[in-house]
Amino acid sequence: MAETLTVDTGPAGQEDQAGKQPRSVRVVLLALMITMMLAMLDNMIIGTAMPTIVGELGGLEHLSWVVTAYTLATAASTPLWGKFGDMYGRKGVFMSSIVLFLVGSALSGMAQDMGQLIGFRAVQGLGAGGLMVGVMAIIGDLIPPRERGKYQGMMAGVMALAMIGGPLVGGTITDHWGWRWAFYINLPLGVVALAAISAVLHLPKKRAQARIDYLGAGLLTVGITAIVLVTTWGGTEYAWTSAMIMELVAIGVVALVGFVFWQTKAAEPVVPLHIFHSRNFTLMSLIGFITGFVMFGATLFLPLYQQSVQGASATNSGLLLLPMLGAMLVTSMVAGRVTTNTGRYKLFPIVGSALMVVGLYLLSTMDTGTSRFTSGVFMAVVGLGMGCLMQITMLVAQNSVEMKDMGVASSSTTLFRTLGSSFGVAIMGALFNHRVQDVMSERAGALGAKITEQSAQLDAASLAKLPEAAREAYQHAVSSGTHSAFLLGAVVAVLSLVTAVFVKEVPLKGTGPETAATE
Repeated sequence: MAETLTVDTGPAGQEDQAGKQPRSVRVVLLALMITMMLAMLDNMIIGTAMPTIVGELGGLEHLSWVVTAYTLATAASTPLWGKFGDMYGRKGVFMSSIVLFLVGSALSGMAQDMGQLIGFRAVQGLGAGGLMVGVMAIIGDLIPPRERGKYQGMMAGVMALAMIGGPLVGGTITDHWGWRWAFYINLPLGVVALAAISAVLHLPKKRAQARIDYLGAGLLTVGITAIVLVTTWGGTEYAWTSAMIMELVAIGVVALVGFVFWQTKAAEPVVPLHIFHSRNFTLMSLIGFITGFVMFGATLFLPLYQQSVQGASATNSGLLLLPMLGAMLVTSMVAGRVTTNTGRYKLFPIVGSALMVVGLYLLSTMDTGTSRFTSGVFMAVVGLGMGCLMQITMLVAQNSVEMKDMGVASSSTTLFRTLGSSFGVAIMGALFNHRVQDVMSERAGALGAKITEQSAQLDAASLAKLPEAAREAYQHAVSSGTHSAFLLGAVVAVLSLVTAVFVKEVPLKGTGPETAATE
């Protein structure tokens, strides 16, 4: 039987925990990694299964809401799960989020029409909002910051595995078991994680006397929902200057300004504003936003470029990102080990941001004649930069707050990265679409404009049906579109580099006898 682990959240508890890293810690970490896999794998598996789902359930016009409902619910609930964990205890809140995610998964697998699927995906998203936050916050409770660096490679490996394996797993499950198993596959993994966490993880129970800040939670939910809808619908469902988008922008701004004002008055604020008094926490939130902006933009346009311009197979689209994700994994492991051994970390945000700038600029130089090897090298440079940033941002953010605010710090950092990805996909996508349509009109005239009238992204079947001249025009258009998108990403990454320069290297907590004596 695995030994039971009890963690005290005070300094002494951290010192004790630093002294014993037994099998029970590894069991808990394995369960946390399974949970993290659930959170990251879901959308990538579902994306592959969507054509089959639409074929059976119909409702093609509501297709985008299957993803949007999940994303909205995840983003809106993320800060609340972090706060609940701080108020009522990490373990119970985390297990509740897993159960809610599994209930949403089971219901989604049993959906009989598109409306039910969208609703059940929202339930699943509500649970997903607590998965990543819970993983990060519990690791923050279990492992002192300096030791935490050793586990960065593990988390980066899970992310890389999800991004590479998601499309492949989704296609295999859909082809052999049916699309419903794309949801049901979460159930056995989730049960294993629940059993391990319930048996081995023992954290102090909390019971907050303060009431939940319902007004703050409501304002934050409305604000985040409006932002995500603007970035999701803008330039696709509605024009950027349309009344709907303008109304959503106004609602979002008013709600978020009201939220910030109310947080200064609330007895138990959802996001205590004092955590932003820490310069490092604020800077890491900004770097996390920029990393999300760049990373998800890159993972969206790189497979599109390689399929449309370089003629790669869509079936193995996840493998096309291997140079970037492999480099990210290796660098994250090295950064974690160096941080653990030396306690120093400021170099990594600076080097990582610089590599991202260089890598994105190199990606912007790709054209119709760029070889797969060359594009792979460029992707590897971006991956090296991301590997220096992905987990260091969370580590420094957690090190910048008190233990009682660990959940809020984890959820806020995760939320900024999520919002960054929404903005990255929307803004880079709008720039890409505009450029593709312009080039198609220039090179193929009225035919080119008609081809990209509905969407600037053509699937393999549509591309194969085009006349050769139109296909070549489209390849040039995609090349030009990715040039503009990656060049924008490089400019945004410069902001990350400037931000990283101002990070102050505060000694990591729990760094051994010398630091313990000082504390």
